[in-house]
Amino acid sequence: MHAFDVLGDPVRRRILELLADGERASGALAEVVQAEFGISQPAVSQHLKVLRDSGFATVRAEGTRRLYAVDATGLREVDSWLDHFRGFWNQRLDALGTELARGRRERRPSERSDKEKPDAGHHRAA
Repeated sequence: MHAFDVLGDPVRRRILELLADGERASGALAEVVQAEFGISQPAVSQHLKVLRDSGFATVRAEGTRRLYAVDATGLREVDSWLDHFRGFWNQRLDALGTELARGRRERRPSERSDKEKPDAGHHRAA
């Protein structure tokens, strides 16, 4: 299954979001996902299997518990694909940075001149 097919499912994306915070037991994952999506425990298990089989998650046994964690393998595939498009947003972010810097430079002189102006509300007695 292609990485974007895996990530196209909101349940799998949510599981990965939960795993991004650290390793979690399958029961804890199932509890959250069942509450949020209203799906059965076997359905959650199927999503976990897809994540494992596609390189997005790892599992290890600890006694009777199964602990899941993010596997960077699948994410590297996504990152590699996105690499072709980074130039588009990097250019825009660079342009945004330039505009923000220009705005700061233009504001500075006016801020100083505002401070130097006498307060119009205060008049000296003659």
